[in-house]
Amino acid sequence: MLSSIPFSLQAIVLLIASNIFMTMAWYGHLKNLATAPWYTAALISWGIALAEYLLQVPANRIGFQQAALSVGQLKIIQEVITLAVFVPFAVLYLDEPLKLDYLWAALCMVGAVYFIFRSA
Repeated sequence: MLSSIPFSLQAIVLLIASNIFMTMAWYGHLKNLATAPWYTAALISWGIALAEYLLQVPANRIGFQQAALSVGQLKIIQEVITLAVFVPFAVLYLDEPLKLDYLWAALCMVGAVYFIFRSA
């Protein structure tokens, strides 16, 4: 079944899943472990980050080796995914206000995508 999915899409799906874990590891403790000592939050975050790496490393290998994406392209894809995952997480989970600045950041990312993929 996986063989029917394009390598670039496999990489993107793995990067999305990886980024969900990364966002939870980096910021989830601000809500869930706010009263716990920092080292408890760090240890739990490291455990969550392990899941991130178990998805991110194969995503980058598939993207680079099978999908023939450049390292720069993989990085920009990751940054776009980071923003797409972070904004809903911040707004819905951490109750941060939705700001117009997120839109401007997204527009900058569109420019980054254009420039990194224009010579491909």
